Order: sequence, then C-alpha cells, then structure tokens
Amino acid sequence: MAAAASSAGAAISSMITLMRKQSFRNDFGPLMDYNQEDTTGGNLEWMNRPFIKNIYRLTGLLSFISTCMNTPKTFEYHPFLQYTTFIIDITCAIILTIEAVVKMKTRGLLTGDSAYLRDRWNHFDAIMVLNIYFSIILQTLELTHMIRTYSYFTIIRSPRPFILVKVLKTFLKFELPNNQIKSILQRSSSQIYNVTMFFLFFMSLYAILGVQFFGSLTFHCVRNDTDLNNVTKKDLMIPDTYCSPNKDGFHCPEYFICKKIDIQRNLRGYNGFDELATSFFSVYESASQEGWVFLMYRAIDSLPSWRAFFYFITLIFFLAWLVKNVFIAVIIETFAEIRVQFQQMWGARGAPSDIESTKVLQKADDSTLKLVNIDENKKKGVAPAVCLKIVQSPVFTTIVMVVVLANTIFTATIKHTHNRTVDERNREIYHKIETLFTLFFDLEALFKIFSLGFKNYIRRSIFKFEFMLAVGTTLHCFPPLYRSAFTYFQVLRVARLLKSSPLLEDFLNKIFGPGKKLGSLILFTMCLLLITSSISMQLFCFIKGLKQFETFPRAFISMFQVLTQKGWVDVMHYTMLHSIQDVAPFVAIYFIVYHLAINLIVLSLFVAVILDNLELEEDVKMIRQLKTREASAETQQKLPWRLRVFERFPDHPQMIVLSRLPHDFIIPKIRDSFMRQFLNQDDIYSYPLELSMNVYSKKHAVKTLHVPEHRPTGESMKRTAVSNIIRSASNQRLLSGDASQVQLASMGDNKISVFVQQNKIRLDRKNSMRRSGYRPKPAHMIRENGDIGAIQGRNQDDYDIKVFQYRKQQAELKRNQQEEDLRENHPYFDTPLFAISRESNFRKFCQLVVEARYNANPKDRLGQEQKMSRYKQGNKFLGLVTYLDWIMILVTIVSAVSMSFETPVSRVVETPLLQIAEYTFVICMSVELTLKIFAHGLFFTPKALIRDIGGAIDVAVFFVGLIYLCWLPQNVPANSVAQFLMLLRSTRPLRIFILVPDMRKVVYEVCRGFKEILLVSILLVVLMFIFAIYGVQIIGGQLARCNDRNYYENQTSCQGTFWRELYVSKMNVGGDDPVMLVPRIWANPHNFNFDYIGSAMLALFEVLSLEGWLEIRDIIMDRMGPEHAIFVHIFVFIGTLIGLTLFVGVVIANYSENKGTALLTVDQRRWMDLKGRIKLAQPLRTPPRPENSKFRSYIFDITQNRLFKKSSAVLVLLNCALLYKPWKAKERITQISALISSLFTFLFLVEAVMKCVALGFVGYWQSRRNRFDLLVTILGIGWIVLNFISIGKSELQEFSNTFGFTVIILRFFTIAGKHATLKMLMLTIIVSFFKSFFIILGMFLLMLVYAFAGVILFGCVKFGPELGRHANFKTVPNAIVLLMRIVTGEDWNKIMHDCMVVPPRCTRGGSYWESDCGNSTASILYFCSFYIIITYIALNLLVAIIMENFSLFYSNEEDALLSYTDIRHFQTVWNMIDTGRKGVIPARRVKFLLRLLRGRLEVDAEKLYKHMCYEIEKLNNGNDVTFHDVLNMLAYRSVDIRKSLQFEELLAREELEYLIEEEVAKLTIRNWLNKCLKRIKTKDQTNVIKSLQRSNELAFFREAQALTTSETLKKAAEIAIGEDDRQQQSQQIQRDGAKRKLDRTITLPTPSNENSNYRAQAGTRETPVESKGPRRQVHQQLQQNISVSLSNDEPYPWRPWQASNFNNARKDVESWWTNQFQMTT
Repeated sequence: MAAAASSAGAAISSMITLMRKQSFRNDFGPLMDYNQEDTTGGNLEWMNRPFIKNIYRLTGLLSFISTCMNTPKTFEYHPFLQYTTFIIDITCAIILTIEAVVKMKTRGLLTGDSAYLRDRWNHFDAIMVLNIYFSIILQTLELTHMIRTYSYFTIIRSPRPFILVKVLKTFLKFELPNNQIKSILQRSSSQIYNVTMFFLFFMSLYAILGVQFFGSLTFHCVRNDTDLNNVTKKDLMIPDTYCSPNKDGFHCPEYFICKKIDIQRNLRGYNGFDELATSFFSVYESASQEGWVFLMYRAIDSLPSWRAFFYFITLIFFLAWLVKNVFIAVIIETFAEIRVQFQQMWGARGAPSDIESTKVLQKADDSTLKLVNIDENKKKGVAPAVCLKIVQSPVFTTIVMVVVLANTIFTATIKHTHNRTVDERNREIYHKIETLFTLFFDLEALFKIFSLGFKNYIRRSIFKFEFMLAVGTTLHCFPPLYRSAFTYFQVLRVARLLKSSPLLEDFLNKIFGPGKKLGSLILFTMCLLLITSSISMQLFCFIKGLKQFETFPRAFISMFQVLTQKGWVDVMHYTMLHSIQDVAPFVAIYFIVYHLAINLIVLSLFVAVILDNLELEEDVKMIRQLKTREASAETQQKLPWRLRVFERFPDHPQMIVLSRLPHDFIIPKIRDSFMRQFLNQDDIYSYPLELSMNVYSKKHAVKTLHVPEHRPTGESMKRTAVSNIIRSASNQRLLSGDASQVQLASMGDNKISVFVQQNKIRLDRKNSMRRSGYRPKPAHMIRENGDIGAIQGRNQDDYDIKVFQYRKQQAELKRNQQEEDLRENHPYFDTPLFAISRESNFRKFCQLVVEARYNANPKDRLGQEQKMSRYKQGNKFLGLVTYLDWIMILVTIVSAVSMSFETPVSRVVETPLLQIAEYTFVICMSVELTLKIFAHGLFFTPKALIRDIGGAIDVAVFFVGLIYLCWLPQNVPANSVAQFLMLLRSTRPLRIFILVPDMRKVVYEVCRGFKEILLVSILLVVLMFIFAIYGVQIIGGQLARCNDRNYYENQTSCQGTFWRELYVSKMNVGGDDPVMLVPRIWANPHNFNFDYIGSAMLALFEVLSLEGWLEIRDIIMDRMGPEHAIFVHIFVFIGTLIGLTLFVGVVIANYSENKGTALLTVDQRRWMDLKGRIKLAQPLRTPPRPENSKFRSYIFDITQNRLFKKSSAVLVLLNCALLYKPWKAKERITQISALISSLFTFLFLVEAVMKCVALGFVGYWQSRRNRFDLLVTILGIGWIVLNFISIGKSELQEFSNTFGFTVIILRFFTIAGKHATLKMLMLTIIVSFFKSFFIILGMFLLMLVYAFAGVILFGCVKFGPELGRHANFKTVPNAIVLLMRIVTGEDWNKIMHDCMVVPPRCTRGGSYWESDCGNSTASILYFCSFYIIITYIALNLLVAIIMENFSLFYSNEEDALLSYTDIRHFQTVWNMIDTGRKGVIPARRVKFLLRLLRGRLEVDAEKLYKHMCYEIEKLNNGNDVTFHDVLNMLAYRSVDIRKSLQFEELLAREELEYLIEEEVAKLTIRNWLNKCLKRIKTKDQTNVIKSLQRSNELAFFREAQALTTSETLKKAAEIAIGEDDRQQQSQQIQRDGAKRKLDRTITLPTPSNENSNYRAQAGTRETPVESKGPRRQVHQQLQQNISVSLSNDEPYPWRPWQASNFNNARKDVESWWTNQFQMTT
C-alpha cells in the first residue's frame, strides 16, 4: 500500500509539474467548456442559477416551436396560432434581449478580453435575436395585410430553427483543450473535404461521359397524327416510351412514330444528360441508387444498349459501392479519434454492468474477515426465506420464460378474416386469454415484490422493466383500452426472451455498449432532423400546391424520407417542379447537400459506433493474440472418423519371408516396414538434423521422425544411441505438455558464439541498438548429457513461440505416425476403392496427372529460388491451381456460357449445340473425378475426394448433371421433380468456388463469422416480430378498401365496374388521362397486409430494406389516420439506423478478425499499413537537374515549378469543360469545341516536349505518368488529323467526335496523378478493387446461379407493374441485369410480388414454359435470400476492404510509423544515388544513401550504420540492392519491433538482428584490436627511429668501413684484370647501394593495404572507398611515400637487432593487453 501511495503521489506531482510547464506554453489553450457558464464577473453569477438557465432554455424551445407553427397553411388550419406565435416571439425577443444587454453591460461591448463581441457564441445569440425581431416585423406586416401570406419573405425565418442549438448547448458539459478541438475539427474537415473532392472527381468524370454517351433523350413514341407543338397525354404510348430514330434502340409499334418532343425543362423533368449541369445532377441521383434503373431503361430505348449497360453498371460499382464507402472509412477513423477525447463523457468501452455486488467483506466476531451475501444485510419483505429461494431458483425463471413464450406464440396466431362476425368472436377469445396471461405476470411481479421488498425490487433495471410491463398490460386488458396504444406493452414481453439467452444478452451489451454513446448519436440525429425540417418548411412553405412542406409534420415526414434515402429524389423533384424554374438549381443544390451530409456522414456515424463497440482494448488484444497463438499450436492429433474406422478392425500387417539365408535356421516372418527401414539404412537411433538447430536458424521444421543417414558404427554408434535416447525422452516430455524442458538449441553443436557462452555483457545488450529497456530472460535447454541448462541473452517469449511451433510439429508427426500405423497394419488403408494398390504404377500415374501444376517459384542449379522481376503476378496466378483444375475451370466456364443461352423457348432437349456442351461437361467431369478417385480415393483415404463439403458438392454437381443428361425430360411441370432437378443443375457455377483456393477462402471467411451474423439476424427477426404483432392487432383487418374512390369506405356499394384513369407519363403535358373500365373490388392493398403474422413479417422485411415503406406509410395514413404512421416511422428509424448498421459493423468486424487484423494493436496495425505502403512505393526515376546545359536547366526549372504543374492541371480542366455539350456532327458548337480542343492538344504537346528536353527522353519515358501523358498526346495529334480528314463526311465525323471526346476523357484521368490526395484515394480504390476481385467474382457467380434459377422459375411469368420489357427473367442476360437492379434495391419487392401471381390472375399449363403463373413460396425464398446474401453480406465486405486500404493510404502523418513524407524523402535520396534509374544500386553505395537520409529515416552513424550496412551485404550476398530491400531494412530499424511485429515475424527478425549484431561486434573488436596494434607499433617504431638517429653516425661509419674493405678487394681484382673503366662503374654502384641501405634505416614496416579492417597509417584519417577528390589523392601519395615492404631476398644486416627489439615490444603489448582486460572487467 505504501508503494502504491508513493507511486500515486509521484504521478500526481508529475502531472502538476506538467500542468505548470504547459501553462507557460503559448500553444496550450485553456480548457473549452461547451456549457458556457458565464462565471466572469460577480454580476453574472445570478445568470448561472438553475432557475434562470431553465428560463433561457424554455425561451429557446418556445422560439423553436413558434417557428415550426409559423406557416400559412398552419394558420389556415388553426387561425388562433397566428396570434399565439406573435405573442411568443415578442416574449422570447424581450427575454433574449435582456440577456444580451446584461452581458454587454457587464463585459463591455468591444473592450476587454471577455467583451461581448469577442465570443462567437455571443455572435450566434445576437444573430438569433435579430432574426426573431425580423420575424416579428414580418408577421406584423402579414397581420396588417401589407404583405401577402404566401410570399418569399418567409425565407427570413429560415435561420430561426438554429436556436435549438442554444438550448442543447446548455445541457452539454465537457471540457477539452482548445488546441485539441481545433486539431480534431481541422483534420476531420480536411479528410471529409478531400474525400468529397474525390467523389466530385468521379462524378465529373461520369457527368462528362454521360453527356457524350447519351446527350438529350427526347425521342418518344407518339401517334402518327400528333401535333408536336401541342402534345397531349392521349398522343403518347401507354406507358410513355422512349425510342430511337436510328437502327439501334427501341422502335415504335404500328400506328406510332418516333418523334422528338421538345418542351420546357420544368415540364419534362430535370434529370437527363442534356448538358454538364443536368448530367451532374443525374449522376448524383444514380449514385444514390435511386431512379438509376429508369434512366438506364430510357438510354437503352434511345441508344445502343451496350452504352447504357457499361455506363450505369460501372457507375453503380465505382461510385455507389466503392467511392461512397470511403466516406464510411473517413468517419470511422475520425470517430475513433474523437472517441478517445470524449471517453470520459461517454464512459468506458463495454456495457455498463447493472448487476450489483452479491457478496461483501464483513468482520466476524473472531476479528477475521469473511464473505457474506449482501442480501443478508438487506431488509426483505414480509415473505419467508423460502419465497426468496423460489424467486432466485432456475425453475421459477424457466417457468416464467415458458409462459412468455406461450403468450408470444398465442398472440402470433391472430388472423383477420374480414368477416365481421368471426373477427369479433376471435377478438373476445383472445381478450380473455390475454387477460389470463396478464394475470399470471401480475402475480409474478407481486410475488417478487413480496419476496424481495419493493425497494430491493425496484432497484434492478430488469425488474423495473417487468413492473412497467405489468402495469401497462393490466391497463391494456380493460375493454376500452384493448388493442389500443397500450398494445405496445403487451408486445414488449417478447423482449424478455432475449434476457433468457446469455448469448444474445452478451451480444447486445457488446454491440450497443454504453448507452450515452448511442443515445447521444440518436439525439444528435433527431435534433438535426428537427432543425432541417423546420428550415426546409420556412424555405418552401410559401409555394402553393407543394404539400410536402406546408406544415411542420409534413416537412418532418419529407425530411425523414430524405434521411432514409428512399424516395428522396421524388421530394426534390416535386419541390423543383413547383418552384420557379430559375430557382430550381438552388433547390437541387440544397437537397443534394443535405442528402450528402445526412447519409454519408450521419448514417456513417452509426456504423462507427457499432465498430467502436466491437473494438477491443489494446491489452485485451495482446491477451487474445496469446490465446490464439496457443490455440494454433494445439492442432488436432486425431484422425478424421472416416480414417479411424480402420481401427475397429483387427491388425493385419504385411509380412515377408527371408530367403537365400546362409544358414539352415528357420526365421519367422518379418514386417515389411521393418525390412524396408533396414534395407534403406534408416538409422532408428540417429537424431534428426532438424532437431539439432542452433538458436539462429530461421526454420524449425521437423518433417520426419527418422531421417536416413549413414549408419554409425562402433563407438560412435553407442554415443549416438545414448544421445538419441536422451533426446527421445525430451521429446516425450514435450509431447506430454512439459514445455519447460525442451531443447531448442544444443550447446554441444559448437555453433553458438563465444560471446553467448562466456561474456556476461551479452545479457545487458539490447536486442537491437534502437530498442530500449528490454532485458532478455534465460531459456531452458537440454545439454548432450541430459542436464537442463539455460541460454542467456534470449527472450523467453521467443522460445515460447518455438515451443508452440515444436508442439504443433510434433502433433502433426503424431498424426502422421497414426496414418503410418494404419497403413502398415491395414492393407486396405489408403487404397482407392479398396482395389488399387498403394504403390501401383497406375495410381502413381494418376497422382502425377492430378497434382501436376505450374511451378511459380523456379529454382536455379544451386537450389535457390530465382527472382522474377517481370510477370511475377502472372506466374503466381498460373501456379494457383493444378493443370487439371485449370482445365475443369475452363470447362465449367464454357458450360456456364452454354447454360446462359438456355431459355424456356430454347431448351437443351431441342438444341443440339447445348446438348454437346452438356455432354462435354459431364464427360470431362467424369474423367476428372475418376482420376482424382484413382489417385487419392473416394472417401476412406487421407486425401479422399469427399473429405470436406467441397468434395461432396463436386460429386453432387456431377450426379445432377449426369441424371439430367440421361433423363432430358420433355415435359417439366411446375413444382415437379424435373424442375427441381433443373434448379439443382443451375448451381453448376459454384464449382469455381471449390476449384479456386482464394474463392474458397472468401467463403470460409464469411462462414467463420456466421455466428455473429446469425445473432444479428435473430435480433432483427425479434424486432420485426414485435412490430408485426403490434401491426396485426392494431392495423390488421382495417386496410381493406374499395378501389373506387367514390365508394372508398362503403363495402356494400363496392360492386360493378367503373372508369379508372391510367398513368401515362412523368412529363407534365396537357390533356386528360386515358381511362379504362375495371371492376370494383373490396380488398387489401396489392403488395402487403397485416391480417396475419406471416404477411406482416414479410411487409416489415420489405420496410427494413427501405423498399415499399413509403407506400405502406401513405396507405396507413390514408386509411387509418396520420397518428398510425408513427408506427412505421419508429420501425424504419430503429431498423435502418440501428438494425441495418449492425450488419455492416458485424460483417466488417468479422472480416477483420478472419484476416487477422482485428486483434492487431495500434502499433501492429500501423506496421501492416507501412509494409503495404512500402510494397506499393516505387523509385521516382526522375533524372537530376542537367547542370551541363543552361538551356536544359532553365527548362527543367520551369517544368518542376509548382505554378507550371497547376497551369497544366487548369488546362486539362478547361479542355474537359469543352465537353459540356454533346459533340454531334454538323453542329457549329461541336466544330468550335473541336478547334479549341486542338489548341489545347498542341499545348500539351509543348508540355511533353519541354519535359523531354528537361529530363531527356530516357528520363521522361521512365515515368509511367509521363508515358500515359505522351500516349494521350499522340492520340490527340492523331485525332486532329482525323478531324481534318473527316470534314464533309458525316459518318467519319461521328467517329472523329467519339474519338475526340474519348481522348479528352483519358486526359481527365491525369488530374488524379497531379494531385497528391486524389492520387492516394485513387490508389485506395484501385487496390480495393484488386483485393476484392475474388469477392466481386463470387458475387457475379452467385448472381449467375440465381439468374439460371430465375429463368427456370420465373422465365414465363406474365408481366406486371414492374415485370416488363426491360425487367424480366426470359433470358439469362436479362436476369443478370434485373438482379443487378435488385442488389441496389430498386423496387425489388414489387418484382417479387409480380412473380407471386397465381390463378385466377394467370393461366397454368402442362410444363412451366406453357404457364404464365408464378410461385409464391419460391418467390419469397428466392428474392429474400438473394437480397440478404448480396446486399447485407457481400457488399459490406467491400466496405471492409475499403476501410482496410483507406488506413493504408490515408493515415495521419503524426501517427504513421513512416509517413508519405518520409517515403518521399527516401525516394528523392534514392533517385540521387540510383544514377542508372534501374531501381537497383551496388551494395557499396548503400552507405552513402544512409548518410544522406534525414528525419525519421536518419541513421545514427555510431550505432546502426554498421549494422545496416552489414545487413544489406548479408541479405544480398554482396549483389545489387533493390529499392524495396533498403526501404524494408530502414522500416525495420525505425520501429520498435517488440510493439509493432507479430510473434513469428518478431522471432525471425530478432534472430537476424542477433546475428548481425554479433558479426558487427566481431568486426568492431577486430578493428579496435588492429588500431591498438598499429598504435603500439607506431610507438615502438618511433622509439626505433630515435635510437637509429642517435646511432646514425656509428652505423654510417660501420657501413663505410665495410664498403671500404669490399672496395679494396674488388679494386685489387680489377687491377689484376686491368679494367679501369669497370672500376669507376663499380664504385658508382657501391655508392648507390650504400645510399639505399642508409635510407632503409629510416623506413617503417606498415601493414598491407589489402585488408580493409586496418588503417594505412596511424594519424591518417580513413575515408570511404567511394570518396573522390584531392583528399584521396593526397592519402594515396602519403601512403606510397611511407609504405615500403621488406624483401627477404635482400641482405639486411640489422634483422637480428630488429627481431630483438620487436620481441621486447611484444612483451610491452602483452602487458598493455593485461591492463586493458583488467580495466574492462
């Protein structure tokens, strides 16, 4: 306790010190209190009193309410409100004015730090007060009739609803540093702005493309005698149909002609592709997945269909599914940061526990503490203790839950028959039984109160809920209140079932977390909805005929409709059509901004909250990682049950008899396996080489128990046998779970460095020179004699990882050993079909065929993998599956293509080509399965064909195809076995899931999260069930009406026929609607009803998908009253904003968990992102500034200037702006645009030439962006030539225009490369697309399967309101397009109901192709399952991938381990070193690169420089080093690997760094020794020089005397010979020799310069090898002058003297080393 207190005190003191330090900093702002309590000055203290604050709150709330009531239509309905609002406004103005005046008087107006106008909140208050005064003046003029009631002046009131912010501000209280708030707002707004610009970039691209692809779509089918100047509804087709005057598109039927109808924009609608603004508007509508399909149908009828399919499908995929989801990633990242700052306000992550403590510590009589139940200290009711035990017993709880379930099931049986007598009788019965259930629950509540006491009972939240239900349901049982609003209490009993399931309860606590977080978000959304509804009402309430905003309730409903994204386009279009044509663009901008903000930001916050609740804490992640690592080590050792079947049979090992023995003894039979082992010289006593690894090896794989080796003999065999017995015992301890005594490295291997064994310094060294504070622990090992020792200097966690790896390997070995035992003892084990021998050549041939595959990693002659610089991905793709699987994939694709040609008209039975394709598939698959069965067996073999669900599906697909091919039914009735067989046959494309491993992985990842998805589905089903029961009781049986408005509520008169108007067109043209004679029918609405629980659940499921909820709302409001629409709005709000976001959050969380990223800590996640960035980073390949040419240098400076780049981007935008109108032949605007575009093309050509001059053509060509620019420029030049040639040729002119705008659109893509943010976001989309390739492919295969099934089920269904010429299942392509529409949710429920048509509305036939009826059950299963799988699961996987890649490309610069700035700096430095621009440099140049780095990448020359240089040389063996090699090495060295790396990668990295550190230490010590030796030699040689100088005269005399003696002898010989001239020459030679020997006395022997570990001369500075210039020349000159090598051949008279002197020097060296070691120790 004392230690804790002292640590706490130290922490507090440090915090106080920090606060004192920060108080003097300029950047530390004061804490911002959003409560804004005015505590400045004593005169304002009274304003902070609760009573005064409540008055201000009430004033703001009344002002907001007054604004909501202030509309002309509201005053018409309730005239008294006109004076009421006037009085309220005057009162509010007076109170707020008093507040403002008091603040001004106390604080001052401008002077002083706390002046009134210096506070922004005061600015806001002043604006609100002024706005109220303006509103009072306006209302005064309206009351005096000086201004019309419906006038534009009502817009003045539109800012008034913001006063609600003032009210909410007083309730919120949280404090944050001002600089943190500014930082959060700046970063979040910057990210949202950048993503919005990226979204606008794509929208602009598709807007330009839409203008040029489609243009003005104004051709309609009209009658032949139509007056085009006065078109009426009777002149149009029913319904209105677009057409094409050319050969492509739709052609009008007989009596109709295709004509262009040119009317005003406000009459024909505002969407289309007439010009750039309208196209931009239409693109946003389509990106919101509202109405896009009808635009596509219009384009299909007017133009070639391929344009519409390509344009709209790619638009939906990129804009709606990829780009828009980037907003979710931005919001989630921003929310995560805000959540950290607001954690104290929201509370800790995780659900707050409402459970009280059940036990407390209490002091007993003997002065001891004991745990006692807390209930013993509470005062109970008057009930005895047995009642409490009954209440707390599981039996009582189970009984209550059973009764709740029975009540739920009973209530779900309610059904309305529309027979008044029957319904009244059933109502009485259900009322009586419901009363009995209510009585039981009331007694339950009373019994609990009786047992626990009321205070203890009401303290628990669950009991409060039960008490509320008891009171509410009791009131509900009164006859006047039965089936009224109190029904809510009855249906909420179902929620008690969730409490009975701990799994669901924990899941609810997990996903919703603290109530403040989600509650604050709901409150924020509702307040935003209220404010925007009031603003919209004031903006548009003056427009007559616009019912959507005439009152506040209608405005609220309309804005809520925009919030749900369903029908928001209709609200916008209605408002635009009723407003003035000039104001319509501003109306569109208003709604688009609101829709963008409310959907892409607010709705994304709900996903962020769910994901944040599912996120784990950092410490929990580490614990989960440890548990996952331990679980992965414990592999299943048991064989599957299909192989363990053989254990039930007796053993029959294969025996052999030895023959040709040299003796006559009879030897019994011997096991064949033993003989094979002996004959193969498998030494059972030998120890595997893999188990004697040193601690530095990276691979610890144990492949076999017995490795073939040379048999040891004699004494070595005994030693080996004893050693292996000890090792086997260690292995047995390992397998039994004793992991503390495992040999991980053997000291007897003599491979461990001397520093590990002897120097204790290694214990305190860091694992990396940049790591800090980590002290390794000893790891246990087993020596050769079996003793347990310890290896110092290693981390215990590393050996734990090795233990887990080793245990996993041993478990695998044990499993393999079990297989070997079964193979030996059971002859039929591993024999395919129990007939083919294991070792038969036929089976080996089959295995060779089945397992043959492309080698994606070829090896050279030395056995090392070759590096593939080109086509690496292609080689990897080819090696993905075996050759046989590749063939079957192609065969399956061909078969799927052939199946796509099958229709109800063109069937396999009647089409020979389709029969050939069917035979081909069945034959190929039979050959494939036969080969696989012969190679690996069918079921009872280790690698059997049916060893998992994939093999079973393969066999099922084969037999379905075989049966269908043998049968080929001629007659296929609906709902028959033959049709069911055809439906099973349509699953054939699923074979590709099984054949492609990555697609199997996608399915596996989805299925692994099936548990959470199932829980979410259960919660949504419970939610729908609760509202469905309420709907059945309240709404059921009351929606039936007559289809004739004249007898709408008169069932008895609803008979006969009447003329009904028909819908013709959305165009507002004159004339009356055509009519049609139809019978009167009293019936429910066509698509839904609440008569029984099944139809109610189906209707609510449609509402949950946001399809059809507007029709349900409008019908309920029309037939039962506006108050019942609240039921629908509440369900939509809960189901949409909370329910559907659960799917998004759970799918994203499961994807992250299955990918392994969910358990990563923040540092590990950043490391993964950094590796991804490094992988994508490439060298700049930009040539340096050409210094040798002034002209090129000048051009280089111009091209690299930022203004030049911005000008280039502006030119691109101006060039693209020329496409604001469609380019059509023979139009003057097109010719002018083409001419200007030609000028732009020449400017781009000039730009390319300038860059080529500045960079050189080779340097220019090395950049991919430059290559793309040059390609587009060349295409532009070609287009200019083509445009000149096509003058006067209409067909060629049309092609020239198409080619021209294609070139301009290609040029538009260069904008993304010129902007850094756009480039990063573009990379996010591109990488997300490639990473989601298999998910997209899986979606397409599922759609293909559903398309095949749809053609069979609904290919002949008669057309309905939605099924028609465009949307139908007649062919597979049409079905795919229709399913694509269903994925986006465009009226999928209406299509489902059209496919549910039954007699008498249709006619049945003998076969399904002869019937035009649908199938109700099949339709519900078909459409609901497809919508759930694709929309709720598959599309959310795309969101998960985008989120993952968004953090990869768009991380915060401060939080990233290496930011883009650091990587860019490395690219710049690499570009300086890599002069060849090849992406590789010699290893010796890396040291220069490391010295040039700055920032986070700067290398400490004293610590890491040598380590990094050695690492580069070691990993590349002295070869050339690539860009990514150096960058990866820098990345590893710039992070804390113990925090950032995962376990296996951490182990491998520390092994490598351990080796590098040891080798660098060796080199360092060796160099240090060399320096010391040279220093000693230099000192001794200096002494020698001084001695020689002192004895120089004596030496010279001796030398001269010796020379004189020799000269005398030689001179006598020369006299004898008589050669005077030779005597003179000899004297000269003698003198030169004496001079050389004299010079030798002052030269010094130096070490050879070949060894780079020695310095050439003491006192001479060592320079790098690559250093150039005068310093190196001087150094070499000096070295040549002082370094002379000794020659053993030359006589040296002083050699004995030299040896004696150096012997003395050696003694000095030994004494010096002794002193050094003593100082070290």
